[in-house]
Amino acid sequence: MNIETAEVSVKKATIWLMRQKETALYSGVMLMGDNKVVDDCPTACTDGVNKYYGRKFIEGLSKYEVRGLVMHETEHCALNHPVRFKSQMKKNPELTNIACDYVVNDIINHLDIYESDSQTKSVSLPEGAFYDVKYHDWSVNDVIKDLEKQQKENPKEFQKKHGKGSLDEHDFTKSMTPQEVKKHTEKVDAALREGSMLAGKLGGKTPRAISDMLEPKVRWQDVLRDFVSTSIRGTDEFTWRRFNKRMVANNLYLPSLENETIGELVVAIDTSGSIGARELSVFVTELVSICDVTSPDRVRVIWWDYEVHGEQVLEDYTNLAHVLKPKGGGGTKVSCVSKYINENNINADAVIVFTDGYVEPKIQWDISSPTLWVVTESRSFKAPSGKVVKYEDN
Repeated sequence: MNIETAEVSVKKATIWLMRQKETALYSGVMLMGDNKVVDDCPTACTDGVNKYYGRKFIEGLSKYEVRGLVMHETEHCALNHPVRFKSQMKKNPELTNIACDYVVNDIINHLDIYESDSQTKSVSLPEGAFYDVKYHDWSVNDVIKDLEKQQKENPKEFQKKHGKGSLDEHDFTKSMTPQEVKKHTEKVDAALREGSMLAGKLGGKTPRAISDMLEPKVRWQDVLRDFVSTSIRGTDEFTWRRFNKRMVANNLYLPSLENETIGELVVAIDTSGSIGARELSVFVTELVSICDVTSPDRVRVIWWDYEVHGEQVLEDYTNLAHVLKPKGGGGTKVSCVSKYINENNINADAVIVFTDGYVEPKIQWDISSPTLWVVTESRSFKAPSGKVVKYEDN
């Protein structure tokens, strides 16, 4: 096998994949960055833009497996794994790498492309690739949680199955500024949208993981602001009989609100362990800003996991971020919030639930107050009532 064979194999696999209706979606991503065969890589790796393939590894694969490997690295880039799961990598790089592989390989194994004999798959995974049928359409975070559970319950069996580690390497260590991350994400999104047009013309299907990424993005901050403003100020009327005292100090004579008692805002925060300090800090900072504008009578913060562990009732919420004292850290059962509110006769103008979304399947939610669910992780979460917005830490 001559020196150019590995390069030619990768090039042929890439061109072939770009022409298929099932994989044309990724054509723009395949053309992003470098696609190089190198001597110092044991298998393959990507930094989210560039794809590198180990020469010796490629030379030992069939053409079907080379296609599978090219798809594998392309999927990591298309799903923006190196950027989206950087924090998870810092916490547990081994499980995050493996989880990303399971998600990617599930998509590849469900490609409906066969050779002329209708029995041989035209795209296959190299030996040793992680795949489990139960992870079909799972998110990376869902897989990580399941792997953590397996590792804790049966460490020897887990090591036997996953001890060799991920088939390829995902370079999550690249230092990127927030501006670079934003630019990179926009580049991937544009490449996918270009590919989706071609795939649509060819009649190709779009995997759920990709279609979720291509959905129009709604800023959770905007939804939160609109929800609080609408819920809290819904019954207020402006009057010129009294000027707004806050504005008079700035020589601005504006009408004040007729209703002096605006009401109570309940914020139920999940403390089951999966919501980090940064997410909570960003959420609370946004909440304080909204409260400064809408001026609720009080903010009642409820700490819960499997049960309610306590509450903090605050009438001065300007220093909210510094006085909060989270309690809990066990399992998760959001129905306890509804039960607590009803048993304590809490009359809320609005309720905001901040959760990872990994809750009981049948939520008992007997609350008539408008409810907004700010969900940090689970895509499969379904609220019993109210509105759901996906938290994105931008």
